[in-house]
Amino acid sequence: MKGRRSEAQSSARQFRMRGYVVAALFGAAAAGLVARAAYLQFFAVDYLQQKGRAATSKLVTVKARRGTIFDRNGEALAVSVPVDSIVIDVPEMKKADAEDFLPTLAHVLGVDANWLENRITAHAESHRVLLKARMDPDEAARVMALHFPGVSSERAYKRYYSSGEVTGHLLGMTDFDDKGQEGLEFGYESVLAGEDGQKRVFTDGKGRVVSEVESKRPVRPGEDLYTSIDLRIQYLAYRELKAAVQEYGAKSGSVTVVDAHTGEVLAQAVQPMFNPNDREHSGRGYRNLAMLDTFEPGSAFKSFWVAAGLESGKINKDSIIDTGAGVIKVADHTFKDEHPIGAAPLWLVLAKSSNVALARIGLMLNREDVYTLLSNLGFGKVSEAQYPAEPGGKLPHFSRWKEIDVAAMSHGYSVSVTPFQLASAYTTLAAGGVKRPLTFRRVDGAPPAGTRVLSERTSRDLVDLLQSVITDGTAKKAQVRGYHIAGKTGTVQKNTGGTYQKRYRGIFAGMVPASDPRLVALIVIDEPTSGKYYGGDVAAPIFSNIMQGALRLLSVMPDDMDKVSTQMVQSEIVQ
Repeated sequence: MKGRRSEAQSSARQFRMRGYVVAALFGAAAAGLVARAAYLQFFAVDYLQQKGRAATSKLVTVKARRGTIFDRNGEALAVSVPVDSIVIDVPEMKKADAEDFLPTLAHVLGVDANWLENRITAHAESHRVLLKARMDPDEAARVMALHFPGVSSERAYKRYYSSGEVTGHLLGMTDFDDKGQEGLEFGYESVLAGEDGQKRVFTDGKGRVVSEVESKRPVRPGEDLYTSIDLRIQYLAYRELKAAVQEYGAKSGSVTVVDAHTGEVLAQAVQPMFNPNDREHSGRGYRNLAMLDTFEPGSAFKSFWVAAGLESGKINKDSIIDTGAGVIKVADHTFKDEHPIGAAPLWLVLAKSSNVALARIGLMLNREDVYTLLSNLGFGKVSEAQYPAEPGGKLPHFSRWKEIDVAAMSHGYSVSVTPFQLASAYTTLAAGGVKRPLTFRRVDGAPPAGTRVLSERTSRDLVDLLQSVITDGTAKKAQVRGYHIAGKTGTVQKNTGGTYQKRYRGIFAGMVPASDPRLVALIVIDEPTSGKYYGGDVAAPIFSNIMQGALRLLSVMPDDMDKVSTQMVQSEIVQ
């Protein structure tokens, strides 16, 4: 018994000793932790702050890629390509005491060393100083591989226009931040622009990203835009307009080509050119004259007064208009025809563009009815094409029309329009009197139903009458072999400072094939100086040249078979 008691006592003592040891160890550990905490709290403040600065978190922006602009066939017209900007955190650089690397940095960036030093000195407290923008990502990566203190790169996007000046005015451009500024880029900004994202990152003491912590807001890329433009026809319009402006020594010019079946704008070209890839050296304005220019349309406006007359029943397709000696006096103003035509049928009135006949027609019509028709055709209104800063032109309210105003407006004066409005009105005529909004977006599926603003009979009769302008009148140079053409010329004396001077604007509006119009084009040549200035001489030939190619590209069959051999038709189809 005594032996067993002794063994139990010995075990108890060992157990107590182990407890003391464990307690001592825990106590020592606790004392160590308290001592360490006290040391860090009171003696290592500078060290901890330095470590904190060496690994800080910050929010950075993730740039969204802008949507691509395509033509109707999927050809890319405007693309955002990635570029990198090199920036420097000046306080971070100074903290690293590494200013002696600046000459090397200037060398690899390809900038002047003095410029770089002065720029950094001027922004001594800045955490973001731009040193070089829009670098090729590979070049920027080579700079970053040198690990300069405080230097980092930021991703952005730069817009590239594959067709350059061919589509320059139409597409417009973006600014330094890839935001639309002109043309379709601006008009469709809400579609093309994405939404930048945001993420939190950790950076080291040299400002370099060492890890990504979380995504605060996901990046949303912009949507692609499929336009109505056919780049093949766009190139034809650009080429022919540029050649004509040079040939006639014109101040400027514009072309708009529309698909009459859908209201889609297939081409729109402007001269002088503008290259959005080289804005600083293009030496040209950004203004799209086809959309933004306003002017008195002259004789190109007469078609719609004839349409009003046909709609009213006061005249018909076979009417004879007596122009007498080719002179009419309205109020205190006398209107004359350059070549008097006497008592003439309506087709001859249009073919010879008689001012006197149109004044007589205009004065017999109800003014409110005419105003309503012109307004329904789109005159005096901004279109629905979403083109930025598009003006509405000027169509005075009928309540203010006096006889002299009616006579002047009937042959295209005292009213102002844009080329786009004229193109839209002639497209309505070509579409059988149904007005569809012209659009720069590709129409997929059935075209919009549109609104009838002219009777089908009036439209058909007027298109038939307008064929005489090409066959027997002022626009013989608009002819396209194998096709019936309908159209109207305009030659406008320009008003500057309230005075009409010997400066002119030549206009031609045409549609083809006249039997079932598919294409409509509106051409304007401003201030030609070569001696030719009539619309039939300077604008009509451009229509002919563009349509010869466009009709073949779209496989539109000829409707004037008497002038086309079977061999030619087969050849055109094969091409």
